[in-house]
Amino acid sequence: MSKAAIITGLSVIDTDRVIEMAWEDRTPFDAIKAQFGLTEKNVIDLMRRQMKLSSFKMWRARVQSRRTKHSKLQVDGTDRFKCNLQRQITLNKISKR
Repeated sequence: MSKAAIITGLSVIDTDRVIEMAWEDRTPFDAIKAQFGLTEKNVIDLMRRQMKLSSFKMWRARVQSRRTKHSKLQVDGTDRFKCNLQRQITLNKISKR
């Protein structure tokens, strides 16, 4: 088990899914919190531990400039947090409800 998985209590598969969701432009931090119980700060800490410094800095710069990553900054009426293609991801807990 990785260090981040031990700290957050997530399995390696769940940790990988959180990282994947964090990189997705249209998946807000609220969706990660709903699915895995991690706040934005927890996700940032997880990404910091799991990525090389240069990759983390690139991700942070990307996230900070995206309105879609922060629900409060999204345009009113945007109530979804997954793309249509995400239904096909087998490890996505939300899509299996």
